[in-house]
Amino acid sequence: MTGTATSDMEMTLPNILDDLTVRFLLNLPRSELQSIPRLCFQVEEAQWFYEDFIRPLAATASTPLPSLPLRQFCLALFQHCPLLSGFTDAEHVAAYEEFLAYKVRVPVRGAILMDEACERVVLVKGWKKGSSWSFPRGKINKDERDLDCAVREVYEETGFDVRAAGLVGQDGNQGDENVKYIDVTMREQHMRLFVFRGVPLDTVFEPQTRKEISKIAWYNVKDLPGFKKQKHAQDQANQANKFYMVAPFLGPLRKWISVQRKKDVTRDSRAASMPVPMPAVAGDDENVETQARGSAVPTNEVLPTIDKSEELRRLMGIGSAYKIRMHHRVLMALETLT
Repeated sequence: MTGTATSDMEMTLPNILDDLTVRFLLNLPRSELQSIPRLCFQVEEAQWFYEDFIRPLAATASTPLPSLPLRQFCLALFQHCPLLSGFTDAEHVAAYEEFLAYKVRVPVRGAILMDEACERVVLVKGWKKGSSWSFPRGKINKDERDLDCAVREVYEETGFDVRAAGLVGQDGNQGDENVKYIDVTMREQHMRLFVFRGVPLDTVFEPQTRKEISKIAWYNVKDLPGFKKQKHAQDQANQANKFYMVAPFLGPLRKWISVQRKKDVTRDSRAASMPVPMPAVAGDDENVETQARGSAVPTNEVLPTIDKSEELRRLMGIGSAYKIRMHHRVLMALETLT
């Protein structure tokens, strides 16, 4: 059904459950229907749709609908769905409990977004009252790669596209081993957060999902509990309640930051030791050529005057020897005359 069909029908809870059953359950593939956890994930999406769209629409039509927590909504939809209505209430409850146990074990993937100086991280706060701060993350989908899940969840919760920013390769087949990540297991749930450095501090964050994230903020890592020793135990306890989803990652993150800063120092020292080439100035080549020509002939030296005829005789071998021969012939001619 479309949204228009929903708005045209009578906004009663049974009618809405009929609509949601068709939208989210009846057209599922057999493999999904045979798995209670996968089926319940669809029920959870139906509950989000009910809270985010159906109830506001009903309110505008002056036919308000009740807010239904996931457990209550799940049991109501189970009883209403033709595929599941044959089961007893106890079996419905058992299915829901199995779903909750499975849900908390689904692997979570996300990211630690840091500025270039490795001093600040991006944290998000859940929508519900009393939600704690955490790194952007979410449950991995079936057959989804770890890195792809992290990139998707970061975009959904913050609006920041890691690939578009150039912090990870555009090729979807790029190996995850090229990106730093930190693994933590909490309450039987495996979490992997990839670390991305170089997020601009002036980035404008905006959640892409409805009623999931209430706040997004930069935090100095030194101010987070677990990153360094706190002086006051009471302050540390109060902070830990707000950041309990963050604290387990801070120890490994601190070590990674230390390594990065050492690499930065080494890189900067190498760059400083390299000779800086002088920039070329227009006309330098002409000046050098002029200086070369000028140095070949000193301008202040007075050159001797050269007798061109004498020089010509010298080059042709006509010099002092020629004069001697001519003088000898003259003497011989005089002797003949006498």
